[in-house]
Amino acid sequence: MITSLRLVNFKTFADEELTVGPFTVILGANASGKSNIRDAFRFIHGIGRGYTLAEIMGGKYGVGGQIEWMGIRGAPNEIVRFGQGYPLGAGEFTVLVELNLDGEKVRYSITVGFNLDAPGGFHLLAERMLVGERPVLGSVVSEQDGRFIPEVRPSLTRTFADRSPDDMRSRLCSIFESIRFLELSPERMREPSIPGAATLGDSGQNLPTVLEVICADPNRKRVLTSWLQELTPMDVQGFEFPRDPGGRVHLQIVEGNGRKVSAYSASDGTLRFLAMLTVLLSDKAEGIYCFEEIDGGIHPNRLWLLLELIERQTAKGGIQVITTTHSPALLAWMNDTTFEHTSVVYRDEYWTDSAIRPIAGLYNLRELRKSTGMERLFTSGWLENAMAFSEGEPDTDHLDDDGETEE
Repeated sequence: MITSLRLVNFKTFADEELTVGPFTVILGANASGKSNIRDAFRFIHGIGRGYTLAEIMGGKYGVGGQIEWMGIRGAPNEIVRFGQGYPLGAGEFTVLVELNLDGEKVRYSITVGFNLDAPGGFHLLAERMLVGERPVLGSVVSEQDGRFIPEVRPSLTRTFADRSPDDMRSRLCSIFESIRFLELSPERMREPSIPGAATLGDSGQNLPTVLEVICADPNRKRVLTSWLQELTPMDVQGFEFPRDPGGRVHLQIVEGNGRKVSAYSASDGTLRFLAMLTVLLSDKAEGIYCFEEIDGGIHPNRLWLLLELIERQTAKGGIQVITTTHSPALLAWMNDTTFEHTSVVYRDEYWTDSAIRPIAGLYNLRELRKSTGMERLFTSGWLENAMAFSEGEPDTDHLDDDGETEE
């Protein structure tokens, strides 16, 4: 699957690379740039869905003006990194993705230009795909009679219809298209769902019917129940899915004493954990899942359970999980493989740029993790101090003698 994501002049990143593993954890203070990495994944997801560059950046609207796709966060001239030598409202950025597909190295890169005053706005400057060292896709700036002809749709999807499913370009499109961005909302998970709705929504919609499908298989139901028993003090024996007069499906958790707890009464953490179970234990689970603060609502003493679930399922292959976290407890419980694929995003208060570094490469952190513990190092600010020291002096050229921003 995806092994790395490199960002050049994208938002707050001058030229940074994120190493991606089966389970990738991203650390960093507020406003350090973590969400900009998520935006980069959404950018390649938009490519996989076949959108134009303007639709990826600004949103896609369907019949009747219904929103089909929310654009990338930020104003158009904030997507291209500030201060790269172009006038304000112009510039270019590059996103490079490296993957391992059946043991073969695949590299895809796309460079996008932006001119605030041009009618086309965002346009394709260059695009390339290599399988091993063999180029299978190449696209550059087009000209006609000496005039620039802006191309607004990535080549990767522009000729998608005439390819076989086994074509490497088709496979890459499918991987990009299948990325999920889950922002689980307990309020949405408490809602009843329509019979037959077997796909969990990005906010957790359809949880009752998705669980009902899983529980139809006795083995999968037993696994699901055992995980939930570990998380809570409840004596969980199973689930029921009653219908209301309108035919909608509701969720009830059944305890050993016969007590039935509805989704309306279940805790936020229980519902979030149930939703993640449905994603990771699904017989169709595959692809890349991006979570914001995956530990939300889970008691620190039970985070080891969530980590064990994710680490076990991603180790099987076919699933990648990428998440941000502010939880010291999560860092304390992670295994060695997850530790090696954990990165910190850092941005000094005087810096305009963000840096991404694997935490395993910070000084003696592998040894300190064993002797001091990641939880203590994280809460003491050690990671930020190590990043500040390793990245050198902050960029203060734009400050006056009093440390204030120059006009």
